Amino acid sequence: MTLIKSISGFRGTIGGRAGENLTPLDIVKFASAYGHFILTENHGKEVVIGRDARISGEMVSSLVSATLTGMGINVIDLGLSTTPTVEMAVIFEKAAGGIILTASHNPKQWNALKLLNHKGEFISAAQAESILEIVEKEDFNYAEINALGKYSNSDNYLQKHIDAILALPLVDVEAIKSKNYKIVLDAVNSSGGIAVPMLLNALGVTDIIEMNCEPTGNFAHNPEPLPEHLSQLSSRVKSEKADLGIAVDPDVDRLAFVCEDGEMFGEEYTLVAVADYILKNNKKGNTVSNLSSTRALKDITLKAGGIYTASAVGEVNVVEKMKETNAVIGGEGNGGIIYPALHYGRDAMVGIALFLTSLAKSKKGATALRATFPNYIISKNKVELTPELNPDEVLENIRLKYSKFNINTVDGIKIDFDEEWVHLRKSNTEPIIRIYAESQSETTARNLATKIIKDIGELSKK
Repeated sequence: MTLIKSISGFRGTIGGRAGENLTPLDIVKFASAYGHFILTENHGKEVVIGRDARISGEMVSSLVSATLTGMGINVIDLGLSTTPTVEMAVIFEKAAGGIILTASHNPKQWNALKLLNHKGEFISAAQAESILEIVEKEDFNYAEINALGKYSNSDNYLQKHIDAILALPLVDVEAIKSKNYKIVLDAVNSSGGIAVPMLLNALGVTDIIEMNCEPTGNFAHNPEPLPEHLSQLSSRVKSEKADLGIAVDPDVDRLAFVCEDGEMFGEEYTLVAVADYILKNNKKGNTVSNLSSTRALKDITLKAGGIYTASAVGEVNVVEKMKETNAVIGGEGNGGIIYPALHYGRDAMVGIALFLTSLAKSKKGATALRATFPNYIISKNKVELTPELNPDEVLENIRLKYSKFNINTVDGIKIDFDEEWVHLRKSNTEPIIRIYAESQSETTARNLATKIIKDIGELSKK
């Protein structure tokens, strides 16, 4: 079964049987339930939608738009867009909500409905549960002929998003422009191929080498911006003698950099670098990242006199904790930047602008900048779920085996050792258990993750 319902939205593979995959029938049911939610929330009858460049995007968008207008809701369609742009459009339009049609880092056969509230933020877990109940009961009504909603297009929100980024006090266009950066961009043949060059040009970067920037939806490689998927970008940065490589995922909410020597800056350190710049320009500032993110953010936050807090994995959980702690910057170690001075959402676009400003003002190259931060290595692994593998039993067995250590159960199981940690949790987006381990030694991190995977196998047999 490849239909997943979680706080990260409703996602699945296109085709197959209804109820087991993301079929047209399932799309209509999910859109209907969300429409019912919007109407009962009483924040208006306008919903913003936008999509990445997935092959199924136009089909899914048509079904969602028709369903919502059939319920009497007015749809503002941004067409090819980015997740953060849709989030900001909800704010600008004072809409009742929004739907982003993207499966983020999942391969091209996947798609999803990611649901926003009237603040342009992801709906809460409780709201997602209520929408699921509506889906199960099919408890929704449609509008009569004179009460049908209206459909309209808007193609100017990428520019509005960019203008809002340029207006931020900590984004310095002149500093970036003065460096005459040569940048290689890999947008994995999705909407980042449209949005990111627009942003870079607005920031004064004119020497842009575009790779995989045609928004065809035929992803040139695995779309998750991990080191093993960015070898082509790394080679191009070196061959072009570029200053930086930039990689974004299909919906442009995750961001990774490649240094001028072709080495990875590290997706974990995207947030660390941006946070360091923000913290240096605040008298005191708090930060938040999820339990699976590097300790380096905590280190630089404490050094700057702020308070660091860890949240459960998932953007909605990070945002909630950021609001609780009045954090000036936060995000996730997967390259997700949340900068509340702009909006409460992961945003690769503002991440690029802040990183380039920091890089320009540091008077360093990317490699030298990376060397200024505490150095940790995370080994990221996963175990595929099968009918024989009960994820809750797996986590409980691991908790019991390592009960003498410091264990956090806020989200799965996180075990803190003296110098290392390992975090096991069920994915919100794939039928897997994620296993992340961090150490200052790559070998130690890898061996720790391998040991946990071996433990899972042995405990499962018992």
